[in-house]
Amino acid sequence: MKPRFSIIVPVYNRIDEVRDLLESLDAQQTRNFEVVLVEDGSSEPCRGVAEEYAGRIPVKYFFKDNEGRSIARNHGMERAEGDYFVFFDSDCVIPPDYFTILTASLDREPLDCFGGPDAAHESFSDVQKAINYTMTSFLTTGGIRGGKIRLEKFVPRTFNMGYSRRVFERVGGFREMFSEDIDMSTRIRLAGFSIGLIADAKVWHKRRVDFKKFFRQVYVFGMSRITLKLLYPDSLKAVHMLPALAVVVGLVLVALGIFVSPWWLLPIGIYFVALFASALVKTKSVKIAALAIPAAAIQLGGYGTGFIRAYVTKIILGRGRNEAEEIEMRRGK
Repeated sequence: MKPRFSIIVPVYNRIDEVRDLLESLDAQQTRNFEVVLVEDGSSEPCRGVAEEYAGRIPVKYFFKDNEGRSIARNHGMERAEGDYFVFFDSDCVIPPDYFTILTASLDREPLDCFGGPDAAHESFSDVQKAINYTMTSFLTTGGIRGGKIRLEKFVPRTFNMGYSRRVFERVGGFREMFSEDIDMSTRIRLAGFSIGLIADAKVWHKRRVDFKKFFRQVYVFGMSRITLKLLYPDSLKAVHMLPALAVVVGLVLVALGIFVSPWWLLPIGIYFVALFASALVKTKSVKIAALAIPAAAIQLGGYGTGFIRAYVTKIILGRGRNEAEEIEMRRGK
């Protein structure tokens, strides 16, 4: 029988992650899906894991040369059979009721494009849980990643995102760029399709396992926001500039605290106390709440400095125009 959902997962040297993901899909209460794994030129292919689970859930495995995760997703969609394409990252674990919730929600209120939030599984490390908190908290992101309180319209992300075959046929696939999911969501919205948050359809997202990798990730996020502005001039909102503002204000307050009076450090202290209290309430762990403080500093500092650097080089100095034109030509369709 034709599946309703085709799960598209790009993979690059992630054997253990793929095993955890497939194990969670094998535990789904509703099994109206197929899994399309696209190996993007890995030196350690997960073919053996795919074959292991193929007898338990419908799994298609494809190996291709390394071209990037967006091209891999497009490769998978071109070979998928479902009415909807659902995208997970390989480091996601899916709760057993995910497709039950998704099916009921789309039956009740059809959407052309949808997304859900992410959360930390109890098995994740304390650092992963702290990072997950900072990436989903209103105090650090303004709730733009699927929170209940948001400063911006919800934008689905490819760790938990889907859209219909009809959208793919009209809008095409992903572009190979950073923040390709935001670009895709913008193109879908501009094409007149409906986009919505299915708040109960969450995934457990492992994210980065240490602060160094986390900094690099959010730094790239900050830089890519300027690339998106070059592609869509009206896309840059005040909430996107808050981390950069936090970096500037934070540096000024630290300088004043060192050279003028320690009282200038009070606003920073108040913010981190509020962050600690919020994380403690949400995670019920003093250790995770304490780790949330450096995680938040990295999240805001990494994104903010990446944003500032890209703004100076690409907007003020004009060095990003050719990049935007190249991305515009590399459409997914």
